[in-house]
Amino acid sequence: MQRVHLTEDLSFSRIIHGLWRLADWNQTSEETLSLIEHNLDRGITTFDHADLYGSYECEELFGKALALKPSLRNQMEIVTKCGIVIESPNRPAHQSHHYNTSKEHIIASAEQSLTSLGIDHIDVLLIHRPDPFMDPEQVAEAFSTLKQEGKVRHFGVSNFKHHQFNMLQSYVEQPLITNQLELSAYNLENFEDGTLNLCQEKRMKPMAWSPLAGGNVFTSNDEKAVRLRETVKKIASEIGAEGMDQVLYAWLLNHPANIMPIVGSGKPERIDSAVDALSYSLTRDQWFEILTSSMGYDIP
Repeated sequence: MQRVHLTEDLSFSRIIHGLWRLADWNQTSEETLSLIEHNLDRGITTFDHADLYGSYECEELFGKALALKPSLRNQMEIVTKCGIVIESPNRPAHQSHHYNTSKEHIIASAEQSLTSLGIDHIDVLLIHRPDPFMDPEQVAEAFSTLKQEGKVRHFGVSNFKHHQFNMLQSYVEQPLITNQLELSAYNLENFEDGTLNLCQEKRMKPMAWSPLAGGNVFTSNDEKAVRLRETVKKIASEIGAEGMDQVLYAWLLNHPANIMPIVGSGKPERIDSAVDALSYSLTRDQWFEILTSSMGYDIP
């Protein structure tokens, strides 16, 4: 498995396993542990969480599985996110859906994640979405406190545009080491608006959520999906890929920004397919063929 170095003392597996649907997989703790071990066996050591996933249940489910074999913690990097508040029976105090990036909330969320996951530190904590009511001084204070107390090693953001990233970084003492973005051949927004360019400017490696566009390329009948599906099928045949998913992963993996796709599946065979995509190279012609197919017009 390829490794991506984010700092001198932290690297991620090039493929990351996402746990946002863990509660939907209806697994026993033993089954989740088996899935964790399957990931580790394939070289996937980085696991992506958020406090609210599964209506605030996914971290605890992962933690119960990890408790069956605590030594595995030393083989993995754990990422989690905070800042979005949703109404949930698991959080009776939450009365509305909003963002909260106050110092108190960030610290409380991180501490709850530590308890739910059953671990003593988080490798990377991300602010889940830009908060229009954010006080960046409070975010900076929260990060400093969590760092000093040894509860979080590094910090980053998710879904931040370049101006939002730069504003927050100007207040935060620690370098923001990643930006988790929606990146796929179907959704080009962060390619086109300069967000991915910022990652390259900062020498910051991005994580990619929804790298398969939620399955749109496989099932949707809109014009973009139909165009893209035909192109991806053609290129899959050209490179000998087993499926369209491997071409879509390869399209991200071949980009020079060192994009790290997040695979959000509970099926070992889907995880294996993503790992195998690392072995496929696209020519520049093939890469641009997919791009222009998604755009629906030729480049200038």
